[in-house]
This record gives sequence, C-alpha cells and structure tokens, in this order.
Amino acid sequence: MTAARFLDLALGNLIRFFRDAAFRKEERGPVSWGFVGTLMLVLCYGLIMLFSSSYVTAYYRFDDIYHYIAPQAILAVVGVVLMFLISNIDYHSLRHLYWHMYVILMILLVWALFSQEYNGVHRWVTLFGTTLQPSEIAKFAVILGIAMYTDKYYEQRKSLLHGMIIPVAPVLPIVVLLRMEPHNSAILLICMIVGTMLLCGGCALRWMPVMAGVAGGGLFLMLTAKGNNVANERLGAWGLFAESDVDLGYQTTQSLYSIASGGLTGLGIGNSRQKQLWLPEATNDFIFSVVCEELGFIGAVLCIGLFAALLVQGILIALRSPDYFGSMLSIGIMAQVAWQVFCHIGVVTATLPNTGISLPFFSSGGTSLLLLLCEMGVVLSVSRAGNAHIMAQRQRSQEELMKRLHGGEPTRKLYRRRENVSG
Repeated sequence: MTAARFLDLALGNLIRFFRDAAFRKEERGPVSWGFVGTLMLVLCYGLIMLFSSSYVTAYYRFDDIYHYIAPQAILAVVGVVLMFLISNIDYHSLRHLYWHMYVILMILLVWALFSQEYNGVHRWVTLFGTTLQPSEIAKFAVILGIAMYTDKYYEQRKSLLHGMIIPVAPVLPIVVLLRMEPHNSAILLICMIVGTMLLCGGCALRWMPVMAGVAGGGLFLMLTAKGNNVANERLGAWGLFAESDVDLGYQTTQSLYSIASGGLTGLGIGNSRQKQLWLPEATNDFIFSVVCEELGFIGAVLCIGLFAALLVQGILIALRSPDYFGSMLSIGIMAQVAWQVFCHIGVVTATLPNTGISLPFFSSGGTSLLLLLCEMGVVLSVSRAGNAHIMAQRQRSQEELMKRLHGGEPTRKLYRRRENVSG
C-alpha cells in the first residue's frame, strides 16, 4: 500500500464521513415511531427485570443494591440520546468509517489477549477507567463489512468470489482472535449473523450449502478439539439431566428450577427465590429464568412477543429501505438481536448448550447496551431514508394522477375552502 493510499484511507475517509453525514433534505423522512415505541417498551421491561434480578447479588457483593442497575440506567439514557443522534446521520456515510473501526477492533482484540484473566478467559480491556468487551464492537463491524462488500459487488453477488469469499475474508481474523480469548459464543453468533445476511441478500446461493458445511465442520472441530476444556464442559453440561457436579450443569439445573417455579403468573415481581444466590449469573446469562420465575408464563410470552414485534418492524424497515446497502445493514442488526434472543432463551431452557449469550436490553453490560442502542440508531437512519422515499413516491403518484385528471394542466387541489358568500 502506497503512502498516498494509506493517507486517503486514514484521513480522506474521515473527511468524506463528515461531508456525507448529514441527510439531504429530500432524503430525511420521519423515524418509524412504532419501532421506537416498541424498543422503549423492551428497554423499560429490561431495566425493571435487571433491577429485580440484581439487587440481591449487588447487596451481597458490593453492599449496594443499585450497583448493577444504576450504571445500566445511565447508559440506557445516554444510549437513547445517541440513538436519536445517529438516526440523523446518513447511514451511507458509515462506509467511510469501516476500516477505522476494523483497525481499532483488531487492536482491541489483541489487547484483550494480554489483559487480566477473568474466569479463565481474556475478553475485556480496561479503557478510561471502565471495562470494554471488544467482541461487542466486532458484531457491528462484521455487519457493516458484509453490508458494504455485498453492496459493492451487487452485480456479481451470485459468484463465489464476490458473493461470499470477499465479504467473509475480513471476518476470519476476527474469528481467530476471538478463538484465542477464547470466546466461542461470540464466534457462533457472528457466524449466524454472517450466514443470515448472505442468505437474505441472495449472495452465492448455490454455494451456500458448501460454505455452511465448511463453517459447521470448522465450528464442530473448534468446539470438540482436544484440550478445549471450556467447550467440552459446556457440551457435557448440556441437557435436562446434566451432571450436577459440573458447574455449568449446576447453572442449567438451577435455571430449570427457576422456570418451573414461575407457573402461569409467576411469584410476583421481586419475589424470585433462585436469584437469592442460587442461580449463577442471574443478572446476565440467565436473566430470562428470573423473568419466568417472577412473571410466569405470561411474562415470558410478553417478553418474547415484544422482541418479535421489534424484529418484525425492523424487517419491514429493511424491506422499505431505498437501497440494498440499507436493507443489508438493517437485516444484519436485527439478525444480531434475533439470534441473541434465540440463543439466550435456548440456553436457559436447556435447549442449547450453555453458551453465555446475554439477552439484549435485559442483561447487565454497559458495552452491549450502548452499542445495541447505537445500532438501533442506524436502523432508524435507514427508516428515515425509507420513509422519505415512500413519501416521495406517493407525491409523484399524486401529481401524476392530478395531471391525468386535468388533462395535463398544472396540478391544483381537489378540495378548496368554501368562500363565504353574502346573501
């Protein structure tokens, strides 16, 4: 790479981002308020359940019942503000930030490998006095990269090279570094997001079974490799009759106790017994178990229903996008939410092995919540462009209809205010 090319990528793209960030007036429509309303319901539901599931652990460990909920609530407010700010940024300008984000992500992932070990893994870095999980940034970086390359090679997307190999190539170094942490759940989630985007985008469909087989084989070898104690323990603790002497089996057993205790209507908000230090990770990986115990089957269905409504509205935004790039961005972001919800609920119900995936907008974790709300801002940016496009189409159709009705004369209003006529 020449020095001029490097400067263009480093500085030129930043200049282009600020130049293209603002929507043109005709492309800036209203946000989809139905999507915003559903998101606010999910967020409020999540904050209430996080406080309910965390205050016992917070008091026991930190002598402060607000230890988990206070920073989460603050970051929720900051995230909502950022969401609306990002919704006013033209999503096309995000292309110019991809390589900056990718380089920063690589640095953070390498940094994490030399960070302090926690529970036998290296997944966090300490930055500006707070902990940051690079894998959360990796999810959006992968979504942006897949959307950008599939849009760039749209005409050649049916070929193996341009429709699959080129878009997926930048993902491989991310997967390798995540494997070294190790962070298998993030790898699984990223693979599912990539597969969903390529499938929905119509990229190299005839090669999809081959690539799916290769990816599945690679994941199987990764999870069952000799010496991979973490993955082997998780697989060994999978099922309704997991070994109770295995820590992860104990988690699954306590989760099932919690769900079974809820019944139809639950024990009542705040009345969970399993969160009294029986259920590990009640504030994060197993928070849905507390939802089931305190609010019962009705509360669980309400939670799933709200996520379903959010996903449906997000898919509609993707379908109404004025271009392929916006559709792919929205599909990728909503796929991330959908797969995280699916895997989290699958884990707490023993349907899937214990993968340690958080429940979006519910589980504790400032990095995850903040980035998720920023991603929702990107979806709202796509909705603005889509709504403006739909409004422009309707206006053109109305003008065309008026011209036909009046024989090509200039358009005029069909309804006029009746003048007051004095008798």
